[in-house]
Amino acid sequence: MQKRWRKAEDFIERYILLKNQSLMMKLCIFSSFLVILPVLSVGIISYNRSSVELENELRQSSGQVIDQVESHIEYYLQDFEITSLKIINSPELSSLLKGGKSDDVVEAARKTLKDASYSRADISNITVLVEDDIAIDTLGIRNYYPSTKIREEYWYSSVPLNGMTMLVTRTLKLKNIEQPVISLVRRLYNPKTLLPVGMLIIDINFRRIEEISNKVTISRNGYFFILDSKGHYVYHPDYSKLGKKVEFSQLSQLQNNESSTQILKNDRKDFVTYTYSPNIGWSFFTAVPYKDLTGGIIQIGRTIVLTIIISLMIAYSVGFGFATSLIRPIRRLQKFMKEVEIGNLSGRVPVESNDEIGQLSAGFNNTVEKLSNLLEEVYVSKLKETEMSLKQKEIEIKMLQSQMNPHFLYNSLETIRGMALEERQENIAIMSYSLAKLLRYNLKNNSSTVSLGEEVRFCETYLQIQKFRFEDRFEYELIIPEWAMDLQVVKFSLQPLVENCFVHAFGQSFQKFRITISVIPLSESTYLIRVEDTGAGIPNHKLDELTRKLEQKTTNSDGKHIGILNVHQRIHYVFGAEYGLTIRSQMGSGTVVEMQLPMQEITGGEIE
Repeated sequence: MQKRWRKAEDFIERYILLKNQSLMMKLCIFSSFLVILPVLSVGIISYNRSSVELENELRQSSGQVIDQVESHIEYYLQDFEITSLKIINSPELSSLLKGGKSDDVVEAARKTLKDASYSRADISNITVLVEDDIAIDTLGIRNYYPSTKIREEYWYSSVPLNGMTMLVTRTLKLKNIEQPVISLVRRLYNPKTLLPVGMLIIDINFRRIEEISNKVTISRNGYFFILDSKGHYVYHPDYSKLGKKVEFSQLSQLQNNESSTQILKNDRKDFVTYTYSPNIGWSFFTAVPYKDLTGGIIQIGRTIVLTIIISLMIAYSVGFGFATSLIRPIRRLQKFMKEVEIGNLSGRVPVESNDEIGQLSAGFNNTVEKLSNLLEEVYVSKLKETEMSLKQKEIEIKMLQSQMNPHFLYNSLETIRGMALEERQENIAIMSYSLAKLLRYNLKNNSSTVSLGEEVRFCETYLQIQKFRFEDRFEYELIIPEWAMDLQVVKFSLQPLVENCFVHAFGQSFQKFRITISVIPLSESTYLIRVEDTGAGIPNHKLDELTRKLEQKTTNSDGKHIGILNVHQRIHYVFGAEYGLTIRSQMGSGTVVEMQLPMQEITGGEIE
């Protein structure tokens, strides 16, 4: 693997970075890339953006055209639905549908159909089929397609049974021609029994639809066409396709989508825009050869190629002259540098200009002139640096040797305790043991939090030591429920509060005072540790100043109450800003300090 990386690095350095080529060659090649890459990037981006914009414009314009055509045709066909309703609701046709089969009824119905047919020039024929024995159309003998064959056509069985109309494409066979038509078909029902008894077919010629479609101008080679809900051509410029199944599966898959665009996989690669009309169940398409879209893009590509060729010719001409003027003084400087390499420091480079190369040559001359002096100065500097480093190490060793191991103090206290027990000095032994416990608590737990039980035991040891000092001048009481012993508190948070009782609570009075430490639950997630004394209290101005500093989370510059502020800040750091200390005090009535904490049990084991 390492060999492969080495080969790859050699290839990059030799053939991409031109490591062993002359500076002249590098300048010529790199300047060429500096011209080609920007021009090519601009060309590619312009080409892509132009394609996208042209495609978006065609999509928008085609969509607008299709929407207009769709609206016109929908309104146009709705008129025929009204015509069909008029025919069905006419008295003559109602009599026929109720079962009247006499010649008079049939002729009256035929006259009604002819009147409706003659009222509009775009109606080619109207046919009514009643059961299996009556077939009436307006063409009569001119119709060379038997009306009875209509029942055999593909669409006949799929006409809706709910009385709604359906549009299909058919062909009327006249004497000499075949006329493509759009047929609006609707089932006929007996007004009495409401059972289907026949079919109404109104054949609409393409005169009006062709007029609407001819107004659709997409491009020189584009065209417009319509498919029905079954994928048959309803309209196409090529009339031979009318009524036939669409030959492209892509277009069949687009059925019933609201709108879409797609590249059609045919010989011309048509860009197809599509929309669907839920009102009539038809799909409207416009198709434009994709090459018509890219005609302008090809011209842009040719312009880009021509611009790159001209830019390269100019770049090579200018670059060669620039490289020559740049390389000549560099080669001269290279020659003198080789002299310096072999130890000849007497040579100087001629300075012919004040540009960067001229300044480099002048700097080289100054460097050669001062090189010998600098070598000597560097040597002396290294000696001094080594000497200072040795002295620094010596100082660090002496500092380490002067440090006292805290374990030495702990062992010394244990020795004093043993000696006191031998001499039967119980008070000294207890005092020494208590101090050793305090020191051991400090040494064995480096965590920022401990259990409340540990902190209370540590604080009680401190109170026992103070008891030796003040004897009967104070008394204390611990009201700690069992459920609170495993809760988590900040290490050394309780002892500073108790110590402040001794520092500030006595005041000028020598009366006996009392310290009470209790735990009070506030909610399911928080609780209070209350430290209360019956001492002298805190003056109002000092209490206000201390409360302000607790809110500002700052220390006191005069050195008072630093322990309280420190505990408050550490609680904020460990548990969050919503927890901390509050102080209440009244002169002559004592002080109450409350520590609000979350109910979180300690995760590690206790330190005994």
